[in-house]
Amino acid sequence: MRNVLKLCTGLLLPVAVLTSGGCGNKEKYPGPLSPDEALKSLQVVEGLKVELFAAEPLVTDPVTMEFDEDGNCYVVVMSDYPDKPAPGKEKGHIRVLRDTNGDGKADTAIVFADKLSEGTSILPWKGGLLVTAAPEILYLKDTTGDFVADTREVLFSGFFKDNPETQITNLRFGVDNWIYANNRGQDGNITFRDKPDAKPLSVKGADFRFRLDRGLFEPETGPGQFGQALDDYRNRFVTENSIHIQQIMMPWRYTHRHTHLPSARAIRNISDHEPIMFQESATPYWRAERTKRRNAEFQEKKLKRVEYERGHFTGASGGTFYNGDALPAEFYGNIFTGEVAGNLVHRDILMSSKDSVHFTAKRADAETKREFIYSKDSWFRPVNFTTGPDGYLYILDYYRQHIETPVSIPDDLKADMDFYEGSDKGRIYRVMPANGTYKNVSPKLSKTSSDSLVQLFAHPNQWYAQQAHRLLVERQDKSVIPALKLMLGNADPRARLHALYVLEALDALDVSIVKKALADSSANVQEHAAILAEAYPACLPDLAALVKNSPAKLTMQVTLSLGQFNNNQVQHAFVQALARYGDNKYMQMAVLSSEAGSAPVMLDLLLKNSVGKDTLKIGNDFIHDLSYIIGSRNDAKQVAQYFGLLEHESMQINNRQSFAVKGLLGGMERSVGSSPALKAALKAFRPKLKNVTSQTVAELKTLVSTTK
Repeated sequence: MRNVLKLCTGLLLPVAVLTSGGCGNKEKYPGPLSPDEALKSLQVVEGLKVELFAAEPLVTDPVTMEFDEDGNCYVVVMSDYPDKPAPGKEKGHIRVLRDTNGDGKADTAIVFADKLSEGTSILPWKGGLLVTAAPEILYLKDTTGDFVADTREVLFSGFFKDNPETQITNLRFGVDNWIYANNRGQDGNITFRDKPDAKPLSVKGADFRFRLDRGLFEPETGPGQFGQALDDYRNRFVTENSIHIQQIMMPWRYTHRHTHLPSARAIRNISDHEPIMFQESATPYWRAERTKRRNAEFQEKKLKRVEYERGHFTGASGGTFYNGDALPAEFYGNIFTGEVAGNLVHRDILMSSKDSVHFTAKRADAETKREFIYSKDSWFRPVNFTTGPDGYLYILDYYRQHIETPVSIPDDLKADMDFYEGSDKGRIYRVMPANGTYKNVSPKLSKTSSDSLVQLFAHPNQWYAQQAHRLLVERQDKSVIPALKLMLGNADPRARLHALYVLEALDALDVSIVKKALADSSANVQEHAAILAEAYPACLPDLAALVKNSPAKLTMQVTLSLGQFNNNQVQHAFVQALARYGDNKYMQMAVLSSEAGSAPVMLDLLLKNSVGKDTLKIGNDFIHDLSYIIGSRNDAKQVAQYFGLLEHESMQINNRQSFAVKGLLGGMERSVGSSPALKAALKAFRPKLKNVTSQTVAELKTLVSTTK
């Protein structure tokens, strides 16, 4: 029988309260507000309003919400936080919230699945849900139509499970047909049900991505914490407690295609206003007291450190890309992030420029001294967001008295704190235009024909495009290929990109389609065409031609994609890329991450080109890192060739030769191909690097060639 809660005649039916004891110290910590009072406490920017979609008892402790293709609303409830429950005692579960009369408020809740061990995110897939619940990613499905899961399968296992703040989470379906998840870089050896003979995959230091239509899974660049935003073109942004928005600059598969890069960190804080946030709620007693103690300790130890008790991001959570159509146009493409410690919602506007390889996250003009939403209610805990089929932005409010992990709070302060106070509460809000009236929608896309799904790719609410794309990948209906090819001519670049990748999922791409996409009028589409061109060597000339005058971000992706090939044409293109953007560390990494871009011939070409004398475009960091890679690779032929280049006249400027020798020696010391005797000799040689001359180079060359 279904476990159902309903709202009747405006009264809340009784519900079990999940608490661990007392009410906390009311003198130090204020009590909760009713749902209506809490709603009134929310201050949103001019032109918008906030409405209540659901509250206790229909929902408690919500951390993630997703609408499936038919508009059904699923919410993950995480009631066990902050403790880890004993097996079989888990209180975490997933509820289906239903608005049966279409008035915009949930009135029925059904428990879809219970006894979840720290479920944190969900994603609709083939009529069911993918669920992150460390140490596993599960697949749950209702096969009888009663909104209760009756099948439960473990797809992936082996993820880190000992800290709810750093576990596998944030499932997102990308336009490139991959599903992305944050792993916070935690160690784990991942196995996949569909590939039982595959070697367990290490995800240490990485996030995670997989494709169920192809049976693929691999590490991905990160690490992200709780919050992952994929924009219309699969640019990826992640949230971390104190750094509210970071951009993933390049995928793991590029930065790890060889093992010799001295640094493969490819994530960037893109905020121009970090770390300030404008908190209006009072500082909790425990935080003020702990901060006072810590700062006193820093001063006593004469450390140049300061801890701030408020006004700085410390609990950023749930960064989400808004791609709906119900809010005014200026909000499309913004990223919304909750600050659970500051009781507010922060908004970032993503800005890009032709000469930048990354976005810049800026505040709106009206929010330079305030936040998008704030409350003086210290229980307001906006942990996550989603865009609905109605086009509105939804906010999940965990609504707890305390949300910080107890391990970071001194024992004497914890004595007055009940970390489960509020575990019987939770609110979900909807943000909409101030003068707007809620409009109910009922998508029912599961019954929509494949050809009709293709037409949704240009829908102004991209929720529809995303659902249609995913459904077409799931169905593998090749009859839709003609409609997809027609969509490649649509005026909306988002629609063209959806069509391009669904064709890829149906194995219906060919060289002519990819070449046409490489010449697309949108640089965003061209970026993905470059990725797809990696499978078509015939596209190499078209790909290389894009380096000449493309914007910086597209040039970097083209450079990364060219690195999948290894010939002179590629290396000449790298010279062009560095001549334009070589002063950018990510462009340098894009070149050096490939075999072609990290060989001695690469330096030879640069030194023979006029850009070789440009100490900004070909800086010492690049020279050092290229040298380090050659040393780490420790191929005798390459090392000998490289020594021959160190006396070139362009290596004598700007102290380059010194950086080159230091990089080479450092790489050889690290190299698995270096003998213990060579490593010892290199260590003894290090003092001579204080003043590098031609004599130093000659002595190092002799040492390397004679030491076995």
